[in-house]
Order: sequence, then C-alpha cells, then structure tokens
Amino acid sequence: MTEIIPRWEWRTFGSHFGLADAAFAAMTPEATTDSEELYFLAPGGANVKIRDGLLDIKELQEVGTDGLERWLPIMKTGFPLSRADVAKVVSSLGVPPVTLERDSYTLDQFLDEVTTPLLGVRAVKVGKHRVRYLVGGCMSEVTDVVVDGRSTRTIAVESEDRPAVLRAVHGLGLRGYVNTNYPQGLAAAIDGTPARYAVIDVGTNSVKFNLGERAKDGVWRTLSDRADVTRLGEDLDKGGTLIPVAIERTAAAISGMVDEARAAGVLAIVTVGTAGLRIASNSEEAIAAIKDVAGVSVEVLSSEDESRLAYLAVQASLGPGHASLAVFDTGGGSSQFTFGEGSTVTDRFSVNVGAVRYTEEFGLEKSVSDTRLRAASAAIAEDLSILDDRPDPKALVGMGGAVTNLAAVSYSMAEYDPDAIQGAVLRREEIDQQIEMYRTMDTSTRRNIVGLQANRAEVILAGALIVRTIMDKLDQRSMTVSDRGLRHGLTVERFGALLTD
Repeated sequence: MTEIIPRWEWRTFGSHFGLADAAFAAMTPEATTDSEELYFLAPGGANVKIRDGLLDIKELQEVGTDGLERWLPIMKTGFPLSRADVAKVVSSLGVPPVTLERDSYTLDQFLDEVTTPLLGVRAVKVGKHRVRYLVGGCMSEVTDVVVDGRSTRTIAVESEDRPAVLRAVHGLGLRGYVNTNYPQGLAAAIDGTPARYAVIDVGTNSVKFNLGERAKDGVWRTLSDRADVTRLGEDLDKGGTLIPVAIERTAAAISGMVDEARAAGVLAIVTVGTAGLRIASNSEEAIAAIKDVAGVSVEVLSSEDESRLAYLAVQASLGPGHASLAVFDTGGGSSQFTFGEGSTVTDRFSVNVGAVRYTEEFGLEKSVSDTRLRAASAAIAEDLSILDDRPDPKALVGMGGAVTNLAAVSYSMAEYDPDAIQGAVLRREEIDQQIEMYRTMDTSTRRNIVGLQANRAEVILAGALIVRTIMDKLDQRSMTVSDRGLRHGLTVERFGALLTD
C-alpha cells in the first residue's frame, strides 16, 4: 500500500492577484482540467467533497506558525458507502452523530438521509477550471471557481517541502496574503463576503495604514486610512541605527493595525518598509522585532519601486491630466521623485532628504531664527541639487504627511477630510506663510494649529521647507496635493483596485 504523506498547502481566494497574475502569465501550464464537484461545508472545517463519483475527505493535521496548513487525505472511496464510512464522514464534518439505519448508502441515500438532515451542513455545487503549474518545485494551481452561481478564483501552492511552499508563495508576489483553505473560501464566496485587503507602509517618521474592500467592478472602498507617527528614524542620522524605543513604538503601532485588519477578515496584509529600513544598519533586527510583535513580515522596497508606486497612485486617482508630470512623496527619511509623460514613467529616483533628519540637525522642532531657517533651507537645497538641471514639468503633484498637513492647515480643517484634500492646490505664498508661522512656534504651540496633526508638529517645519525647495527647483508656482500615496499604489498593483477621488 502506498504511504500517504501529508502535504503543506497554501491557498488564497479573490478575483485579482496583481503580481501573481503576471507571473503565471509568463509560465507554461503543465495541465488543464475541468470538474463538477459537490462540497459539504460544516463547522468542523474538514475538506469533504464528491468528485468523479468518489467521496474524498482531507483533514487538517497541523497549522504552522507561518500559517501553512498540513492536510492528510483520510478517505477516497466510491458509492455505496459502508455504515462505517458514513460515520467517518459525519465525524469529519464536526456535527453530532446521526442514527444510521442502513448497512450501506448510495449517493442519493447519503444525500437524502444523512447530509440533508444535518444542521449546519451546506451541500454546494462547485465547478472548477484548473490550470496547473510547477512553481519552485511545488504544485500550483490557478482555478476559476463557480460555487452556487457565484464566481471566484483561487491560487494554491502545495508540497511536502514546507519551506519550498513559502518560497514559491513569496516568489509569486503573494507575501502577506492570508492562507484560506477551500471550505473557508467557498463559504465566503457563497455569503458574498467582500474581498478586503490592508496595506501597511512603515516609514521613517510614520506608519500608514489603509484598509478597504474591492468591489466587483474593481472600485476601492476605504474602510480605514490613517497614519501613526512613531518616529522609527529617531536619531538614525546620528548613529546609522534604529534605536530600541523607536522600534518598539513602531512594532506596537503595526500590531494594532494588523489586529484591525484581521478583525475585518482581510485576504491579505501587505507590509512594506521604506527609507528608514533601507538605510539602517540594524534593519534586520527591526524587521524581526516587528514580526515577533505584530506577526507580519516587512518587505523593504527599493527606492525605485517606492517612487514608481507613488506615481501609480497618482495616475490611478487623479488621472494623467498632463503631458509632463512630476510626482514627489516626501517622508521622514527620504523623498521619492517620479517623472512621466502621461501614464509612462520616464525617470524615478530617491534622495535621502527627509523631515526627521533636518529637524534633528537644525533644531526645527523649536522656534528658530531667520538665520537658522536659511541655513536649513540651504542644506535642503544642496541635498536636492539633483533637481537643478531637470526640465520643468507642466505640473507638480505632491503626497505624504507634510504635503497633506500643509493643505489641511490651509483649509483650517479641524477634522481631516481626505476627499477635500485630494486634488487641492497649494501655492507658494501659502507655504511661505505657513513656514513663517511654524518658525515662530515651538512644538507644543504648533499642536494648537487647526488642521495640523498633533504628532506631526515636530517635523512640519522641515517638511514645509522641503516642499518649498522642490517647488523652487522645478519652477512651479503651485502644486496639486494627492492624499493617495505608496499604500494606495500598492493597493492598485497588488489587488487590482481602482481608486476614486
């Protein structure tokens, strides 16, 4: 008798898988099959189905700390079923035992006399079109599923080699997706549960969180969108390392966001890191701490990907708008620039110009003299010299906490309204007025300014100086504000969502 070896399985459901869709499109399928199956969904959670006239049961043996599930086939037999086989099916479904009157059961008898009377068991018809691939030595399938008239898709990766499954999942661009087995995924599809996703952007100054759901037409509905200022990059410019207290603050903030996302039933939590985690010599230590506290792995983006995704967010939300466009995203540790012609990116790069560094170097969290202000401006201008000889774009779009806070202050916005901020216009004169206002105030006084996030009061002067310098360098009298940022670009790329204004 052939030994049955349990396999480690990973699966996700949805309609759009971004990077994974592109990865599979570049592969050659190994096989294609179609089937009509009958699944029995019950609280017990076992995988019980009938396919090709055979009753098939797989039971969950183990769930790894990485979320992978180890399933063991325990039955695959044809009808009629013996009384003992039927009893095993009932036990696997996790429902109370039933009185079995027969020594054996045909398929019709099994359906009419056993599964139909069982409370909490749903028998659902499932049509599958499966396309099989080999990914990193693992069997992988992309399946179009129709369950009780509702359509969904699923991607599966499985192997006896647990690390190989994880490598394949990550290689497909599905890091952060929640492992969702067939009984769970089919139940969600039948119930019409919306596909929800979360993105966490771990920046040098703040951690940004976007939670939402993708409607059937692809439009993204935001459920939660916020930023927690944790100052991960505190003192990074001095010693080149992330200090323990800053790592602890950041990990705690991420943990709260992860809890909120999981409570909302998300299919994926994509967590990315930017400049602070690129620069710090102890990034791996910080990433391990975040994993330990929050249970998510941080994917550190390259500066090129960061700027590309910021541009994608603008394109998805504001539209091309102009033949020549410059988009910048300034944060606590760096500023990303992307230049394009319509929807085509022509150049992108990142510069280590961030609000935290200049705040610490020039004491900009306090009121400062004109002389100190000019010195800070000169340092920022020198560090942004890469913009000096660049052709002026037709339009400039800015994003990030500094930009959106400047816009909120200009509107005296007591309660932040992302829809009002999206597409707002900031002029040089407005930014100059705000710079002068911040220059004369310390952090505690700035916290009283209507529209200014209290936890951004320390770094807002440095952020405003960076924005103003960028406008000078690119010879722009005004700029458009985008409330969308890196996390929204990731939402578009990874989940296929369409952002709306």
